[in-house]
Amino acid sequence: MAVFVLVHGGGHGGWCYDKLSPLLRSQGHDVYSPSLTGLGDRKHLLTPEVGLDTHIADIVNILFYHDLREVILAGHSYGGMVITGVADAVPDRIGRLVYLDAAFPRDGESLVDNAPEMMAFARSDSRVVDGVELVLWPNENSASRQGVTDPHDAEWMLARLTPQPWKCFSDKLRLHNQEQAARVPRAIVNCTSTLARRRGEQPMRAREGELIFEIDTGHDLMITEPHAVAEMLIEIADS
Repeated sequence: MAVFVLVHGGGHGGWCYDKLSPLLRSQGHDVYSPSLTGLGDRKHLLTPEVGLDTHIADIVNILFYHDLREVILAGHSYGGMVITGVADAVPDRIGRLVYLDAAFPRDGESLVDNAPEMMAFARSDSRVVDGVELVLWPNENSASRQGVTDPHDAEWMLARLTPQPWKCFSDKLRLHNQEQAARVPRAIVNCTSTLARRRGEQPMRAREGELIFEIDTGHDLMITEPHAVAEMLIEIADS
């Protein structure tokens, strides 16, 4: 059985996998879906210093303290930045990386570099609170922007979404172990409604042996299509 560690995206928390995780566990898999520092149930830990490196350390520590190995490490959206950094830090603990409609950064890139238009829109409503610049303030349109249209899901989301520290999006990813990390197999799941991945790279990555999936849904695929995502993750784990 596989061990899945699911990393959420901006403004979310581990709660966003509450539909998906039970489906994986019902098939005998272990699942961890922690909230990153300053977000979700850990929003009270937010400080001006919280950034991309903090979140990479969050997941590295989960892997170490639970002694997890051969992990299927999946990241959604901004979580792609995080899992790439984790694979660079502890490649020996990762069995495969999975990018769920996620950023796919190179060394020296930030999320702003990966998705400049979306990040410009996000920062257009930034506010500074207690010395922290925050973006992605929850509002009545937050769920629909993520492709979530079911009223019950939208209400559930809005009660749990939190503002995101801008520093996490502007921090540059610094990789120090690229050769070994590059050996970690990768899979990419794109939502056709958002196409967060750079489509031009898909043929190249397919030639490199990376698995590429597409799903016809909005950005928050783990909420809108948990059964389909569970099937994909299990197929990826078995590959």
